Amino acid sequence: MGKKIKIGGLISGTGTNMDAIIKACEEGRIDGEVIFVGSDNPNAKGLEKAGKKGIPTFMVNYSEIIQNFKHSPEEYFFPDDFDLEDIKIKQSLLNRGTDAKKVSIFIETRAIAEAALLEKMKAYPFDLLVLAGFMRNLTPYFIDRVNTTPGKPRIMNIHPALLPAFPGVDGYGDTFRYGCKVGGCTVHFIDYGEDSGPIIGQRTFPITETDTIDSIKQKGLALEYQLYPECIRLFVENRLTCVKMTYTDDHGNISQRTVVKIAQIDIRSSDD
Repeated sequence: MGKKIKIGGLISGTGTNMDAIIKACEEGRIDGEVIFVGSDNPNAKGLEKAGKKGIPTFMVNYSEIIQNFKHSPEEYFFPDDFDLEDIKIKQSLLNRGTDAKKVSIFIETRAIAEAALLEKMKAYPFDLLVLAGFMRNLTPYFIDRVNTTPGKPRIMNIHPALLPAFPGVDGYGDTFRYGCKVGGCTVHFIDYGEDSGPIIGQRTFPITETDTIDSIKQKGLALEYQLYPECIRLFVENRLTCVKMTYTDDHGNISQRTVVKIAQIDIRSSDD
């Protein structure tokens, strides 16, 4: 294999998925190394765990920025390359009918925090950024400064549901409360919406009448710890390509969807 890929991670809590990724790198299942773990939460236990392994860590306190901005916006300065109207047009996190002032405040506070994140990340040039329980939606301001090559996204996320069903913060809970017979998890690339990016991989598990929210979370987490490293390995092997595909239905209506194609490894020997 060539040079190890450099992986950065963002977490908000215990970082158990981050642990699984670090372990996969240590065991050689991923030809890469985790070079930093950052968080929006000063109390994220995953930062301490990463630090004990010698991995650099940092924190940008989103909650503090958001609260202080509401009371004293004049204390904050926007990045020189910040364009509020451009981000408003691109983003699909907030409904178009949302109050314009609320939209502006949401984007402005997140951009201030994201600019701080990007500044912290400058010290650790990376190839792939993994969101491992990072409980903040990223705006186009951040995404566009990481995804700098068209058609080559490099921000991954794992979600505790079978997307596009049940986006948001409580995928397993929503799955359980809806009465689904199967649950699962999804790894996808990030786009401008909430859990709406192109899907890389999914895993499923059965939900029985005796299951509880806690039991299906345990089933789901066990699959997450397998699926996320597998999808990262595919990225490292340069086997993932995002392709826009066009479809025409029986009524002649044309639609598009973005699909992540996974290239197969050619196992033929050079003598064949």
